[in-house]
Amino acid sequence: MNGIVVGPGGGRKIITPAQEITFKVTGADGSSASVFEVVVPPGFDVGAHKHHNSQEMFCVLEGELDIFAFEPERYIADGWTDWKSTSGDRPARATPGSIAFVPTGCPHGFANRTDAPARVLFTVSPSPHHEVYFEKLAEIFAAPGPPDPEAIERLRHDYDITQFTPLRHDRPQPGAADR
Repeated sequence: MNGIVVGPGGGRKIITPAQEITFKVTGADGSSASVFEVVVPPGFDVGAHKHHNSQEMFCVLEGELDIFAFEPERYIADGWTDWKSTSGDRPARATPGSIAFVPTGCPHGFANRTDAPARVLFTVSPSPHHEVYFEKLAEIFAAPGPPDPEAIERLRHDYDITQFTPLRHDRPQPGAADR
């Protein structure tokens, strides 16, 4: 049995107006976890959600993301940026080298509120569940016009994801990076 080495820029890419995902290591490679490099554009907010059967790890390589991974005191449907946990945790600004681990069932989300793209390495276990999810999400993003929220909701339901706040892809407003 042999392993694989995937160099910089290597891997299968999915590029849409809303995201760029590069599959680095997949279930087809024999891995129990999927590894993706994702370029998160300015204004992208994945929305607060949780996975019922997957765990994730994010490592910020370039840029900055606002991110949280905790059970909030209360859910606010419009957005998660003001959420806090019962122990006082709040969303944090993740800079290059930051790592976030999200266990199965833990609410989490990330957003790029800056005016520059962020590059993140995601590890998701088990594979290939998220691989197929990303492929189908890319199809939704590739359709003309803004992403169809109902299609995204159906997809997330099919892939055992509970969504708490909406996915958004809007350019940040001036000064948003300072919030």
